[in-house]
Amino acid sequence: MVQDVVRELGHLSLGTRLRRIGELLQAQTQAVLAAHGFEQPAAYFPLLAALDRLGDLSVGELSQAVGVSQPVVTRSLRGLEADGLVESAAVEGDRRVRRIVLSRAGRNLVHRARQEAWPAIEAAVAQACEGLSGPLLAQLAGLEDALAEGSLHHRVTQAGGRA
Repeated sequence: MVQDVVRELGHLSLGTRLRRIGELLQAQTQAVLAAHGFEQPAAYFPLLAALDRLGDLSVGELSQAVGVSQPVVTRSLRGLEADGLVESAAVEGDRRVRRIVLSRAGRNLVHRARQEAWPAIEAAVAQACEGLSGPLLAQLAGLEDALAEGSLHHRVTQAGGRA
């Protein structure tokens, strides 16, 4: 097996390591969503959840609510609009600002995800994080190892959930 240089570099490569873990979690979340019949990218769901919880938002507000850049949000919103999950309209008095709101299909999708997939994903991630303690790098190693030993999809099916 090839040596994991990023892991060995410790704090020096922390950003790379966090991005790697994030990408792994995103890919495994996508697999669980697909197994539950959701075709949308996993990256859409935080935006949908924010709109569900907070109501209509501008692109800037949505960007702040989920902690990603406005260009990333704008690209995702194009896909969400194309899928009919959100609607947007210019604000009267300032045509540069658009308000984004869940469509009926978007509200239905969020309701279904909240019932079927999100609890399973949350439980699987929590299980992968169980027992982590100590220094941050040791915790990251433990999380990486747990995700390598059993994907979120595997954890959901082992817990008796539909994945």
